[in-house]
Amino acid sequence: MNKCRLDRFVSNQTSLSRSEAIKEIKRGKVAVDNKTVKDPSFSIDTDTSFVTLSGEEIKYKKHIYLIMNKPSGVLTATRDKGVKTVIDLVPEKYRRKDLSPAGRLDKDTTGLLILTDDGAFVHNIISPKKMVPKVYEAELIKDINDEDVKAFFDGIVLSDGTTCLSATLKKAGDKKAKVKIYEGKYHQVKRMFAARGNKVLALKRVSIGLLKLPENLMPGDIKEVSFDDLLRKTINYKQK
Repeated sequence: MNKCRLDRFVSNQTSLSRSEAIKEIKRGKVAVDNKTVKDPSFSIDTDTSFVTLSGEEIKYKKHIYLIMNKPSGVLTATRDKGVKTVIDLVPEKYRRKDLSPAGRLDKDTTGLLILTDDGAFVHNIISPKKMVPKVYEAELIKDINDEDVKAFFDGIVLSDGTTCLSATLKKAGDKKAKVKIYEGKYHQVKRMFAARGNKVLALKRVSIGLLKLPENLMPGDIKEVSFDDLLRKTINYKQK
């Protein structure tokens, strides 16, 4: 049995704060096993209790893992007063109070983004020590050459003197390229190309480890994924 206070359960499994959860319970909006419960301290079993909020079932999950096809013009942040964030795009059924993006994509960068309330997983995804590759497709103002490929492999030195880890650069068409990096410095890919006298016109992340952006996931759409599959394809992607 896994016992938990009702107010804590509602807060942990939704986007409601603890005080907001208490208010909803006292208002009679929460039912346990089809019976309205107005006592926030009521004890439930997270494994067996059937809990609803305003008639909608709240299913217990220790953590939630989502992937998004991030659209352009949306900020990779949990909240911002003036700009729409990726969290604003998450449907209510997936909302958690600690939900956050695992790493950043620039406001005008699109593509694969992981969101979760599992802080340890986020740390492992963004840590350069884990060497989880991120692949981007870039549209450029001019074509790349062999010297650019070598410079990326040797480790680009940014304008502020920062040296990037070795990266893979491949031509992907007329004024298009694919870049594989293992870290996530601020505006890194754009700054790497700028260091080579080139400019990024459009940038899209297409994979993290073995996790690829689903072709049928439209910009702004969200998909829930399992922890085991996500772990296998990202942090543990090298394991057979």
